[in-house]
Amino acid sequence: AMEKSYVSMFLLLVAISCALAKDMGKKETKETTAKPKLPQTLSRGWGDQLIWTQTYEEALFRAKHSQKPLMIIHHLDDCPHSQALKKVFAEHKDIQKLAEKFILLNLVYETTDKNLSPDGQYVPRILFIDPSLTVRADITGRYSNRLYAYEPSDISLLYSNMQKALKLLKTEL
Repeated sequence: AMEKSYVSMFLLLVAISCALAKDMGKKETKETTAKPKLPQTLSRGWGDQLIWTQTYEEALFRAKHSQKPLMIIHHLDDCPHSQALKKVFAEHKDIQKLAEKFILLNLVYETTDKNLSPDGQYVPRILFIDPSLTVRADITGRYSNRLYAYEPSDISLLYSNMQKALKLLKTEL
C-alpha cells in the first residue's frame, strides 16, 4: 500500500511538473506574440504605404522607364542617426506625399556602383538619380564633409531637395 501511494504521488508530481512546464512554454510564447514582429517590408519603416523597389537594378530600370527620379536612402538598422532620420522622414506627411512621385529604394548595404558614394560610404546618405540614370551630385545636404547626409533637423532641406529633383526633371528632360 505504501509503495502504491509513492507511485501515485510520483505520477502526480510528474503530471504537475509537465503541466507547469507547458504553462511556462505558453507564457514565453504569449510574451513573444504580444509584440508581433512585422514582416520586414521593403520600406524598412521609411514609409510603409509607399512603393519601394527591392534592388538597385530594379530601381534604375523603373526610373528610366517611368521617367521618375530615383531617391536612394543608404542607412543601417543599428545606426542611431539613420533611425532618427527614418522616424522624422516616415512621420513627415509632406515628404511621404512627395515621395510618391519618386522611385524609392532604401539600402542597408553598399552597392558596387561607385557613383552612389561620391564622397564616401556613410549613413544616412540620400542621393537622387534622374531618369537618364545620372547621379545628381548637385543635390546635396548642408554638410561639406558628408554632402549627402541629412540629420532629423534637416528634414525641410531634404523636402526642398526632393522638390528640386522633381523640378530638374521638368526643365532638363
